[in-house]
Amino acid sequence: MRVWDIELPSFDPATAPDEPLPLFRQWLREAAEAGVPEPHTMTLATADASGDPSVRTLMLHDADERGWHFASHRGSRKGRELAVRPRAALGFYWAGVGRQVRVRGSVTAAGPEESAADLHRRSTGALAAGLVGRQSEVLGSAEELARASDAAWERARREPEAPVPSWTLYVLRAEEVEFFQGDAQRRHIRLNYRYESGRWVQELLWP
Repeated sequence: MRVWDIELPSFDPATAPDEPLPLFRQWLREAAEAGVPEPHTMTLATADASGDPSVRTLMLHDADERGWHFASHRGSRKGRELAVRPRAALGFYWAGVGRQVRVRGSVTAAGPEESAADLHRRSTGALAAGLVGRQSEVLGSAEELARASDAAWERARREPEAPVPSWTLYVLRAEEVEFFQGDAQRRHIRLNYRYESGRWVQELLWP
């Protein structure tokens, strides 16, 4: 299967800003403008108490000076793992522009008010899924899920501010952010930011 058999954008790391957040926002916007579907989709890697890793795909909710925001139920696998090992890594891949971004750092859980506000500014479907709950638990049957989902959708439409106490907003404070620009001749550009002694340090990496 061919890879990047398209015209890819250029990237001059000499023009990169001093901090990674502005560049991340720019690349996210450019991916959306290039027609990349759901460019806010990302992978999240966590580990349990013994160090065994888990990875899954979910949505970025925000990226600001505090960090990269995502959310889940506290009782889900990722919620349980973050409770014992509050560190994680994120990965974004935008095939249409040959770019990826990797983010690594510590994770903190927001308070109940901010977590509730995060859920209630999302779609009715997101609230319904939150109301179903029981994420990562063993499911007895598809019929059981259908009944719970129908009830959750009905309540979400009736009560758009319905509480979901287990819903938690998490914020990853980056310690390292890598920007990768693919090249058809495999001369990929990798610009890495590391946070050291109160400031960001930039370095190029071999592809």
